[in-house]
Amino acid sequence: MIPRRARRPALDTSLVHRIASVLLRYPDETMLACLDDVAAALPAVADPADRTRLATVRDHLLDLRPTEAAQRYVDTFDHTRRRSLHLTYYRHGDTRARGMALLALKHAYRQAGHEPPEAELPDFLPLILEFAALAPQPGHRILLQCRAGLELLRQALHEYATPYAGVLDTLCGRLPEPARQERDTWRKLAAEGPPGEQVGLAPFGPPEQTGPEPSVPPGHPAPSARPTPRASLRGKDGR
Repeated sequence: MIPRRARRPALDTSLVHRIASVLLRYPDETMLACLDDVAAALPAVADPADRTRLATVRDHLLDLRPTEAAQRYVDTFDHTRRRSLHLTYYRHGDTRARGMALLALKHAYRQAGHEPPEAELPDFLPLILEFAALAPQPGHRILLQCRAGLELLRQALHEYATPYAGVLDTLCGRLPEPARQERDTWRKLAAEGPPGEQVGLAPFGPPEQTGPEPSVPPGHPAPSARPTPRASLRGKDGR
């Protein structure tokens, strides 16, 4: 069990979110070019265990040929919904409730002054982390709202024995200690899976509110997913 920190996020949490957003992106040429910036930013991560976990994933990616890194990513996140990077799926499955959760996430981004990209669903974890790095307080609230997805993804990545599990250990370890009721909910979801009602996944609301949704199915991070810009690792926490 990884230790849980205090309820107030650590001062370097925005930087950790920037780094994790890069490491969890599809490793195309642009993303792999960001790994030098990750290396430059890692010394500013205060917790040695977190720094080691993140560095391990970075080194793992650098040790692989680009095509192999891409295939490992697809094998890890693409082939089963148990390791989906789309966090609302874990709690809501393919149900109307998930559509409303996606709409709520879009509203949260917009209220903080950030327009969610049309090419990605708003519950895509690297996108949430990128947002949390730029808007820490609303981003922290979103991570708490998606806590079930984070914890179940972390568990599934450990079962799959992938270095990516270390990124989720770091993210979950920076959230407050969960209540017993939350843990019971996660155990139930892990045992039974999400609800199975099959409905459209587009958020329910007028197009002027929701905007068009991508055709990427849940649990399938597209190879064209937008990598975090190199400059995003050079914020105030990364100087």
